Amino acid sequence: MAFNPLRHLYKTAEWRRLRWATLVRDAFTCQRCGRIEGDSSKLVADHRKPHRGDLVLFWDDTNIQCLCKPCHDGAKQREEQAAAYR
Repeated sequence: MAFNPLRHLYKTAEWRRLRWATLVRDAFTCQRCGRIEGDSSKLVADHRKPHRGDLVLFWDDTNIQCLCKPCHDGAKQREEQAAAYR
């Protein structure tokens, strides 16, 4: 996993509020596979475009989507890793 200089922000109250607002906005539905998940611990607030340390992109609510953990940890991560090698 690449070093993420903003990793500490994921533990802040501001991030928790933004994550929750994203899950509510997206109706607890994975934006990739359409799965509706009632257990919010199985959902990820995912940056559509990797922020790569950019604070503006990190906090941009239009850049965040709800994904289920399998979609986030599987296909989305493989796509990001492939893009990083290009």
